[in-house]
Amino acid sequence: MGSFIHLATADGTQVPAYVAQPATPAKAAVVVIQEIFGVNAHIREVADAYAREGYLAIAPAMFHRVQANVELGYAEADMGQGMGLKTAVEALPAPGALQDIQAAIDHAHKTCGGKVGIVGYCWGGLLTWRSACLLHGLSAAAPYYGGGMTTEAESARQAKVPVMAHFAEEDKWISMASVSAFKAAHPTAQVFTYAAHHGFNCDHRGAWEAAAAALAKQRTLEFFKAHLA
Repeated sequence: MGSFIHLATADGTQVPAYVAQPATPAKAAVVVIQEIFGVNAHIREVADAYAREGYLAIAPAMFHRVQANVELGYAEADMGQGMGLKTAVEALPAPGALQDIQAAIDHAHKTCGGKVGIVGYCWGGLLTWRSACLLHGLSAAAPYYGGGMTTEAESARQAKVPVMAHFAEEDKWISMASVSAFKAAHPTAQVFTYAAHHGFNCDHRGAWEAAAAALAKQRTLEFFKAHLA
């Protein structure tokens, strides 16, 4: 359904992005932010699924500034490699890879002319939260189990757009206490928790929880319908 293009960023970098087009003219757009495993088969499938819902979907390659053509699986070695790449991207001077997300948002606006939402998973959930707070041109943000977004420093940010956040109650990296604190700090955000583990949305990994993934997706689609119309 989709293909790769190159986005021209503010600093002139050409960043690859997977773009999935809907069968009919797009009603709006959704930027899809990867986990620490690159724009792999799963993330492309997520983008394709949003395109089937009528959205232009675009998934920028968030590791491109430190390593090109990253596509990892979910084995332990892949996890280690992905964590290393994430650390390298996080160490880039500001604005770092956020300008790549901004380029995706700008491309989406130019291409479909409608409103733009953003959704991201794991590290992509954190980047989705930062995008909601720091970037322009978004109308809604839906971070999934964003690693680090419930820390005191990240929670101190203020979103510019409506946020719907999804967390896993059995997540060994994100405590429910920190989720409660995040919810208290952002009373206008919709915060949902699920009886599942970190990564429950990904049907390529053992943590996949079909019922939780389906419910979170249903809620996210309703959220985007309300804010991207």
